[in-house]
Amino acid sequence: MNYYLAIDLGASSGRHILGRYEGSEPVIEELHRFPNGAVRTGKNLCWEVDRLFGEIKSGLKKCAEVGKVPISIGIDTWGVDFVLIDKDGKRIGDAVSYRDTRTEKAMPYVHGIISDKELYSRTGIQSQSFNTIYQLAALKLDNPTALDEAEHMLLLPDYFNYLLTGKIMTEYTNATTTGLINAKTGDWDDEIIERLGLPRRIFTEIYKPTTVVGRMKDDIADEIGFNADVVMTASHDTASAIMAVPEESKDGIYISSGTWSLMGISTDNADCSRRCGELGFSNEGGFNGINCLKNIMGLWMIQQVRHEYDDKYSFAQLCEMAEKSEIESVVDCDSDEFMSPESMRGAIDKYCSDRNLPKPEAPGDYAKVIYTSLAKCYAGCADRLEELTGRKYDRIQIIGGGSNAVYLNKLTERFSGRTVCAGPAEATAIGNIAAQRFAAEKER
Repeated sequence: MNYYLAIDLGASSGRHILGRYEGSEPVIEELHRFPNGAVRTGKNLCWEVDRLFGEIKSGLKKCAEVGKVPISIGIDTWGVDFVLIDKDGKRIGDAVSYRDTRTEKAMPYVHGIISDKELYSRTGIQSQSFNTIYQLAALKLDNPTALDEAEHMLLLPDYFNYLLTGKIMTEYTNATTTGLINAKTGDWDDEIIERLGLPRRIFTEIYKPTTVVGRMKDDIADEIGFNADVVMTASHDTASAIMAVPEESKDGIYISSGTWSLMGISTDNADCSRRCGELGFSNEGGFNGINCLKNIMGLWMIQQVRHEYDDKYSFAQLCEMAEKSEIESVVDCDSDEFMSPESMRGAIDKYCSDRNLPKPEAPGDYAKVIYTSLAKCYAGCADRLEELTGRKYDRIQIIGGGSNAVYLNKLTERFSGRTVCAGPAEATAIGNIAAQRFAAEKER
């Protein structure tokens, strides 16, 4: 029996999902789950990468403990965030979170050298403050010695692969989230890198999903109790999730729904036209082809509200309470004021107050405002996709954890006028495991 282990690191939690196949159908089980979240380190909001790697090893040990040793493992995470590695192979500084504010002055600095329109025409990626290009520019402005000392830049899944194997390699789908990949060549855009004065040496060779990084280092294998291949999945979690879109929906609109909602379609080639950019879509690398996506705030808002109520309500309970609420206020869920507020409830209150909208009072009110706002955002995005492609889409497939939000699904169906289909909830893990299976078949 061949087992494959998907290590899926999300911005709010991480999971180890063990998978095998019965015929063409994946059978999965969760072995390990752990919390995640950015923490304040000095003046920056950072990821606890050392703790996360400890959790990765803890989950691997559980495979040995239950006697289900995978033939390979694959790691996926969110996009854009990275670490720097020096010539001795050591990490330089912290892994700063995309929700940190360090890029505020970096965007005008970059656009003073290369306009956002030119960047889009070259990369097909929307100019968003958290993109790696702006994070690196912020580092150049605030701490240039770090870049001087750096030998490599590794996005987070590539960094964890490095810790497991000692191999320094960059995976394609996550690399496209940096805003530094040329959409035509699928490789680093050397002109952008040169014009921004970034050291070219830190950008390592790019490999496509299903590439075998290598076996785990001996010390890691000894610690966890087995050895296995480390495989490059579609390491951007969205790209992995899209691999699990049901066959009947692959030619339509999908939403990968989690902390972020990524809504879009899959295409053969990037659309770097001005109109595509104006409509708010990015062209991210997929397992095969391009994922043309709109980045929407997603379930981050309800996750934060839930935390502010001390997590005493489940998401299912919040959906039930939202359905009973009578509040009609709607917010712009993509507004920067909801990106990383000290209090999400406070940010919603202020938004409503500033616009003379009724303020939510009870948990169900906040939930209704968020779910209604998201659903209307989804509906508008679907309309823009039809405008962009000149096609009609009568179906929206929602995958990922957010597919379990029944009330949100109902609202999306109501406001969009399209049939909404939900699942699979574990889309990212299923896509991750599928890539590993493809890699194993290539090796035969």
